[in-house]
Amino acid sequence: MATINDNYLKLKAGYLFPEIARRVNAFADANPEANIIRLGIGDVTEPLPQACRTAMIAAVEEMGDRATFKGYGPEQGYAWLREKIATHDFQARGCDVDASEIFISDGSKCDTGNILDIFGNDNAIAVTDPVYPVYVDTNVMAGHTGEINDKGEYAGLVYLPITAENHFTAKIPTEKVDLIYLCFPNNPTGATASKEHLKAWVDYAKAHNSIIFFDAAYEAYITDPELPHSIYEIEGARDCAIEFRSFSKNAGFTGTRCALTVVPKSLTAKAADGSDVELWKLWNRRQSTKFNGVSYIVQRGAEAVYSDEGQAQIKALVSFYLENAKIIREQLTAAGIAVYGGVNAPYVWVQTPNNLSSWDFFDKLLHTCHVVGTPGSGFGAAGEGYFRISAFNSRENVEAAMKRITEKFKV
Repeated sequence: MATINDNYLKLKAGYLFPEIARRVNAFADANPEANIIRLGIGDVTEPLPQACRTAMIAAVEEMGDRATFKGYGPEQGYAWLREKIATHDFQARGCDVDASEIFISDGSKCDTGNILDIFGNDNAIAVTDPVYPVYVDTNVMAGHTGEINDKGEYAGLVYLPITAENHFTAKIPTEKVDLIYLCFPNNPTGATASKEHLKAWVDYAKAHNSIIFFDAAYEAYITDPELPHSIYEIEGARDCAIEFRSFSKNAGFTGTRCALTVVPKSLTAKAADGSDVELWKLWNRRQSTKFNGVSYIVQRGAEAVYSDEGQAQIKALVSFYLENAKIIREQLTAAGIAVYGGVNAPYVWVQTPNNLSSWDFFDKLLHTCHVVGTPGSGFGAAGEGYFRISAFNSRENVEAAMKRITEKFKV
C-alpha cells in the first residue's frame, strides 16, 4: 500500500491565504451586492511595465522563427540576464556578487522552500514571529519540526519574537542555531533593518557556522539611503548568507514568475563526515535535476527591467505603491489607530483597535467595511492583535477602503 508523507498532517488545517479566501468567498456568496476591496494577499494590480511587455512580445516573435527559436535554456538562467542582475543590483552597491553565483527561478517563494533540499534534517532552525508562513510550513513538510502547540508554534523551531518594543527586528538568539530566516523589508510588519543590525546577524552566523536565508523580495521599496538593500552590503556575508530576490513586487511579475537566488561560491556547510561542502555545487545540482529553467520569453522581460526605460518604469511602479502605503498609514494614524511599517515597505502593520483579536478584526472589517486584510495571528503567535494591510491595489480602492475603515473604527 502506498504511504504518504505524514509531516503534511502536522500542518494547520489551512494555509493562511486559502483560509482568507474561504471566508471572503463565503461572505461574497451571501452578499453578492457587496463591493469587496482586497488589501490582503500581496499581489500587485498595476500592468507590467511597457519595457518588459515590448521585450516579451519581441521574444514571442523570435519563438516563431526557426533561426531564433529557443528550446531548453540553461537551468541557471541565461547569462545575459544574470550579468545585468550582478551589475545593477549588487556590484553597483559594492556587493561582491558574480553572475555565476546567480540562479534564475520562477519565484522566491519556491526558492525559500526548495533550498531546504540541500540541507540536512538535524539543523536548528530560527524564524521570526510573526513570519512569512512559507518558511515554517516548508520545514514542517520536510520533517524538520515536531507537532504544533496551542500557540501555533512547532516543536523544533526557535521562534524569535519581533514586536513594537524591539522595533520588529529580532534579538540575536542566545542559543546556537544553524539556519536563520531573515526578511527585510519585513513581510508582514514592514520593518527594515539597519546595516548595524544585519552586521550583528552576520557576526553571529560566522561565529556559529550558521547560514542566513535572507529574503530581500521587497528591497526595491527602500528609499532611505542609509538602509542596506542586500545582505552582501555587510562585510563577511558571503561566508554565511544566501539571498533571495524577486521581480514580482518591483516589476509586477507575480503572474509572470521570475526571481533569483544568490549562492556565493565561497559558502560552505558540513557533510556528515565533517568535511566542508560548497553549497553552490549542491544548489546547482538540485536545480539541474529538478528544474528546467524560466522561459526565454519571461527572462527577456526581466532583462528589460535594467534598460533605461525599464528602470524609470519600475521606479514609477514602486513609487505608486509607496504612495498607497503612505495614504493607508496616515489615514489610519489620523483615526487614532496605531500603525507600523509602510515607509520603506509596501505593508502596513496595524494594531487592532478595541482589543479585537486578529481574526475578529478580519471578520469585522469584512462584514462592516467590505475590506479584506490579513490577520496578524496567521503569521505567528506574536502577530496576535495585529493586522497586515497591503498597499498593492489601485489608488481608487485604497482611498475608498481607508474611508470605510476610518468611518467605522475611529478611535
